[in-house]
Amino acid sequence: MPLDVKKGAELARAAVTEARWVRYALITVALLFILLFLVLPLAAVFTEALRKGLGAYFDALKEPDAWSAIKLTLIAAAIAVPLNLVFGVAAAWAIAKYEFRGKAVLTTLVDLPFSVSPVVAGLIYVLIFGAQGWFGPWLMAHDIKIIFAVPGIVLATVFITFPFIARELIPLMQAQGNDEEQ
Repeated sequence: MPLDVKKGAELARAAVTEARWVRYALITVALLFILLFLVLPLAAVFTEALRKGLGAYFDALKEPDAWSAIKLTLIAAAIAVPLNLVFGVAAAWAIAKYEFRGKAVLTTLVDLPFSVSPVVAGLIYVLIFGAQGWFGPWLMAHDIKIIFAVPGIVLATVFITFPFIARELIPLMQAQGNDEEQ
């Protein structure tokens, strides 16, 4: 049976039940949303950052504080990425390949950073590791700094980014099945 391209195109157009103006209105709303919440803030950031010229930007990069911030970011990422890789793959593997009691709890814990505000997560870390927190006195007695130090930054980074690895791998591992493991 030969393929009738014209008939297929007509069927595709008939499948869309919305009026043309509805499609254009939805596209316009989406583009306005992107403009308002992505393009304008980015333009404001770049405009403010480069207000004194490109030379001032490069001069700011010569500051020791700027290099400290860049170094701290790279260190936190270098520690957080392998941790997320190990724990994300382990969680995804457990969720995708096994049935066990507590699977729903583990799945909920994986999704927790998506539902908790970063401000609330930071408050929780302060309540746990801060000077008046649960572990605060013990940490101070042993001269261990977590809050406002590299370990705290790494903990926050791991908490926020952990779901991305697990959530990407779970559907892939479920679709793969167990045939290749045998």
